[in-house]
Amino acid sequence: MNLDSLIDSIQNFEGVTRKKSIENVTNLLKDVYNVSGETLLAFGDDASAIDIGDNTVVLVAADGIWGKLMDADPYWAGYCSVLVNVNDIAAMGGKPIAMVNILSIDNEKIANEVLKGIVEGCKKFNVPMVGGHLHPDSNYNSLDVSIVGIAKKDHLITSFGATVGNKVLVAIDLDGKQHDKFALNWDTTFHKSPKLVQDQIKVMKTIAEKDLITAGKDISNPGILGTLEMLLESSSCGAIVELEKIPRNSDVSWEEWLKIYPGAGFVLTAKEENVDSVISLLKKYSIETAVVGEIIEDKKLFLTYDNQKKLLFDQEKNPVIGLSD
Repeated sequence: MNLDSLIDSIQNFEGVTRKKSIENVTNLLKDVYNVSGETLLAFGDDASAIDIGDNTVVLVAADGIWGKLMDADPYWAGYCSVLVNVNDIAAMGGKPIAMVNILSIDNEKIANEVLKGIVEGCKKFNVPMVGGHLHPDSNYNSLDVSIVGIAKKDHLITSFGATVGNKVLVAIDLDGKQHDKFALNWDTTFHKSPKLVQDQIKVMKTIAEKDLITAGKDISNPGILGTLEMLLESSSCGAIVELEKIPRNSDVSWEEWLKIYPGAGFVLTAKEENVDSVISLLKKYSIETAVVGEIIEDKKLFLTYDNQKKLLFDQEKNPVIGLSD
């Protein structure tokens, strides 16, 4: 395997490059994200956290479904709209409460498939879809979903807590398969029982309440290392990652695996003394976890393989979202 080619492929992966436009949006909104004075976190996390008192925060997140996924399989797009939002709340150590959606349609058959997928997702994850807004006369098909959750203020997982010396962990359910029409979806939930997939959400809340990790994010469209870089930018630090320590299903090549969106997958950081507890808790629920590297002060993400050490992301030159201080 050529490490230079792999790095070039990740850097130019659409799941990574399309995140760059976030920087302009957050810059324009930076004066209003906390006008109430109750927003606990700056931009850059999986969900926003609003302090409502009594050691409780409301978590708010939203996801727009990638048009390519809508085109490939509208039923799966509907299902994934639930999955990705639930994972955003899980990544914060919270409990998902309810969702709303915005659906724009120009094809009733496609819309019905999307809605059937949403129904399946709600049943699988036990999270209700309580309302939303419909554009029945659109000239395109689009789906956006927002979710609300709750968490304890003093046991909140964020992207901002990684510190030098922390271990970097990658946690993924390896028991899955690539979607037939969208190979970068690693499906680990559709064929599993609702109890197991719901337990995979609940265990993140347990980990949060035990204060076992310092930072975390669910693996999303930028893939494993792109998601890690987003966490590093929020925490204003860097990392060295050993490629071959990343948990991987051997049926998938490294190039695809590093770009894949897993049904259950997280990048985490933890103090060394808590690593074994994190690994043990996640393993109970079919999530394989391994220490893959360490947090460093230099705001760069390095990838090592076969005695090679190469720079993947530099927060001054090629950040993913550009939110570093």
